[in-house]
Amino acid sequence: MFFDSFQGQIMQSTAMNTGQSVQYFTSESPADEAILIRPEGFREYDARWWYGCSGSQRTPEINLAGITAVGAGLAYMIRQRGVEPAIIVGHDLRSYSFEIKTALIKSLISGGMQVFDIGLALSPMAYYAQFALNVPSVAMVTASHNENGWTGVKMGCERPYTFGPADMAELKSIVSEQRTEPAKGGRYNFINNIEKLYSAALTKGRFLKRHLKVAVVCGNGTAGLFAPQILRRIGCDVVEVDCAPDWNFPHYNPDPEAAPMQKAMAEAVRAYGADLAFGFDGDGDRCGVADHEGNIIYADRVGLLLARELSRKHYGSHFIVDVKSSGLFRNDPVLQANQATVEYWKTGHSYMKRRMGETHALAGFEKSGHVFLNQPLGLGYDDGLATAIAVCEMLAAHADQTLATLHRQLPQSFATPTLNIPCCDVEKYGLVSRIQDYFTNLFKVGGSFAGQTVTELLTVNGARVTVADGTWGLIRASSNKPDLVVVAESPVSLERCNDMLSAINDVLRQFGAEELSGFESNL
Repeated sequence: MFFDSFQGQIMQSTAMNTGQSVQYFTSESPADEAILIRPEGFREYDARWWYGCSGSQRTPEINLAGITAVGAGLAYMIRQRGVEPAIIVGHDLRSYSFEIKTALIKSLISGGMQVFDIGLALSPMAYYAQFALNVPSVAMVTASHNENGWTGVKMGCERPYTFGPADMAELKSIVSEQRTEPAKGGRYNFINNIEKLYSAALTKGRFLKRHLKVAVVCGNGTAGLFAPQILRRIGCDVVEVDCAPDWNFPHYNPDPEAAPMQKAMAEAVRAYGADLAFGFDGDGDRCGVADHEGNIIYADRVGLLLARELSRKHYGSHFIVDVKSSGLFRNDPVLQANQATVEYWKTGHSYMKRRMGETHALAGFEKSGHVFLNQPLGLGYDDGLATAIAVCEMLAAHADQTLATLHRQLPQSFATPTLNIPCCDVEKYGLVSRIQDYFTNLFKVGGSFAGQTVTELLTVNGARVTVADGTWGLIRASSNKPDLVVVAESPVSLERCNDMLSAINDVLRQFGAEELSGFESNL
């Protein structure tokens, strides 16, 4: 079924999972299927919807006709911008991703796009294909680490960048207002060798001089099809853990920032006597790390280790880190000795990629595990496998040290993982805006928070408040789920970190949000 056009209307529906009234774009498709798209699925930089899965009672937020409408809108938007009408399309291994990709492709072709289908792939493989095939745009069908039943699309039309808020708002407007039209010139091309090209480009000239036994933990996500072989190509002795593809994610979601996957990583290094473990998310653009003792090293601290290593080889480099990341970047003695500069920026792969391009940063790091390598190290996008290779090369350069000993060279700090608090999509941004105003006023009058004077306030993405002893806390809206996000860290003590979390809880209570529960046990 090719998409021509549709007449839109707004239908009110009740979301069974939240009890909230939810709006959807709806119409009749050419095959008389109602087009269903929840507007909130057009998020800050990704599209993400609950599509549904076997046994779920949750109300779907999009259907195949809705995906078709999204593809038609994307094709129209690209052509209106004057970008060459050619696009890379791939999909992850979820049971429904192929049918979603097929619906997307049909409408892209109907909209005049030349589609280059790379098949089952990782997100970084799709980004790589843009360069390898000289194609400007990308639409990767994936819900990344989200639970089975979610779907989504990562999109862009200016490599290596992906859509940001303005782009997503424009696409949402085009789809909701039916500003789409069929166009000539659409064509389908299947590309069957991107995996080989990507693997060769990633490993060319790279073979470790140090033997490393590596546990590769994939949570049965798409990365399990590619990561073990690529790490073997650089000389790693690989132990595969939960690498067999299974879209039901029977053990845990493939999310290296979540406790269940981290537990699997820690258990794997101990069980197999590995030098380290890597945990990859569902679409392979994030990487988590555990040392040989089974300690999870938060990705921002891995980033600081990599930044130290890179700054020695690239004197005077600029690095971007997200607002969730450690305050240790600010005054790191090694980075300062190497004249490196660090900028805190918005959380989110699209924000980070764009800022890296604007500032010509050498690398970027997010606490979630996204790592971005710019020229001459990479092409500017996030790639979990490239991150794993960089960590292996760092260890090979320090043949007399383990990852644990390298990590202990960093100053001590006491940090939380990323903590999530449910907050519906239609309310979370307004709530965070009010919290930003609260902290802005507090900072202006030289007020105190968590028992000390506020010395710095960063509002580029939520509110990150730092007090006199360097302890800081962050409240922001999640970009891809109906959540608030809280992070805290203290260079002083666990007690001070908990003081910050307690003060944040008071603010959440004051503004009517749900509170953190049992946070001390998470530290």
